[in-house]
Amino acid sequence: MQFHEKPSMLTAERRQFILEILRRDKKVLSSELSAVLKVSEDTIRRDLRELAESGFLQRVHGGALLASPAIASYADRQKQAPKEKEAIARAAAKLICTGQVVILNGGTTTLQVAHHLPLDLQATIVTNSPPIAIALAEHPHIQVVMLGGQLYKKALVNVGAATIEALRMIRADLCMLGVCSLHPEVGISVPNLEEAYVKRAMIAGAAEVVGLATAEKLDTAAPYVVESIHALTYLVTAPTVSNKILTAYKALGLTIVQDESSDSTYPGCVTLREGNL
Repeated sequence: MQFHEKPSMLTAERRQFILEILRRDKKVLSSELSAVLKVSEDTIRRDLRELAESGFLQRVHGGALLASPAIASYADRQKQAPKEKEAIARAAAKLICTGQVVILNGGTTTLQVAHHLPLDLQATIVTNSPPIAIALAEHPHIQVVMLGGQLYKKALVNVGAATIEALRMIRADLCMLGVCSLHPEVGISVPNLEEAYVKRAMIAGAAEVVGLATAEKLDTAAPYVVESIHALTYLVTAPTVSNKILTAYKALGLTIVQDESSDSTYPGCVTLREGNL
């Protein structure tokens, strides 16, 4: 992180400067900001706290990361990055093989996956998302298993003890997660604690785990950690995401899927693992 020392600033100017550095470098450290802005670390922590309360960032030990855009309502999220989500959905749908049991968690990107499943695909889709279940209701060859629980209205997914108990009975070939936030150090995180427990149970019950993330979800963090980055086998993201952004994820061993027609190594459908029956 490199920047020049700044003269005395008003509070609003200082916080705007912090956000500019955060957008550029994807993270800020309290100690470095204190030195550059010539204010105490207590002042910087207060700035970060106020910015976090306004939804601009996620505080972490020693500084802050970009906040997840998933704090918006489901209706608003449906309007975000529609072309990216469609490209991700096309690539992700091709990872599903005939005969598989697939957990498809709720989200606007996973809903697009449901819309892009070929009509000749024979599979079982397990979901906690009423919109996904409805989208697949008319599919001729897909069996839909709807997980019960309490409806988390903001995300339109079922959560709670009943959802987790049902997931304990399932051993899926593949789990596809619509990622709220993904960061190489923090891992997978979400804004809601109950949703974090459900996603963790989904991961635990699947042989392979696919994270679906638009560019704005990468290098961000939310309050509740689901699992480390190592829980993912594949990361499916938009073709427009640069190699520079993806370098840290590749270094952690993730297979990156951007588009079946891109330069990335496209694995095709994820085959059944022996013993996962």
